[in-house]
Amino acid sequence: MLITTKAIVFSALKYGEADLIVKCFTEKSGLKTYLLRGVLKSKKGKLKASLFQPLTQLEIVAQHKDKGSLEYIREAKLLVPYESLHTNILKSAVVMFLSEVLRNAIKEEEANFPLFTFLEMSLLWFDQNEKTANFHLWFMLELTRFLGFYPDDSQRDGEVFNLEDGSFEYAETNNSCISDENVFQLKQFLGTNFDEISHIKMNQVTRSRFLLMLLNYYEIHLHGFHKPKSLGVLNEIYS
Repeated sequence: MLITTKAIVFSALKYGEADLIVKCFTEKSGLKTYLLRGVLKSKKGKLKASLFQPLTQLEIVAQHKDKGSLEYIREAKLLVPYESLHTNILKSAVVMFLSEVLRNAIKEEEANFPLFTFLEMSLLWFDQNEKTANFHLWFMLELTRFLGFYPDDSQRDGEVFNLEDGSFEYAETNNSCISDENVFQLKQFLGTNFDEISHIKMNQVTRSRFLLMLLNYYEIHLHGFHKPKSLGVLNEIYS
């Protein structure tokens, strides 16, 4: 079936001498994996390797067989020309990190319009704003809404957060409970929007600790999720 859809690039892996295997989250069909033959050597083809940088937003014309095999892209064009995501060193490190998070966390091969809209709008905001040091933390927390384990804040006055149950409590009930400064930071992030995240005061140490807590939260709730390899690069850039 030939389909035209918006797509966000999650990863592009070199295959052989001239091919790319690209994972995209598409608006109409969810996560898809494409084989781009000869794209690394072709200068006259419709597809350019530069289009498939992490988290690039495209419009693609693709052939979907929906049989669990590699699909094919016939045409692709840049839908959102980023101003800073692939040129600003700090943002580029975050892009690399978040693309790994998304690749590990999102597996569904079906349309999820609310999730796609969240991704495209969040990335656009990240590209166009300067005070973004907390963006990746806010993004990962908001992403859990679509993954099914956003924290339950009905007992928000509790001083303990149960990572396993995803809820606040008044006393520790298992080994997955935390009662450190991360609980305070978590409460600050809950319910915030784009323009409020810069008001949350964190230094490099508290930011790093909070990120590790979020990654642990993901590992508990998502089977097979593992810490991104680019975590070290991200920490180095922000240190």
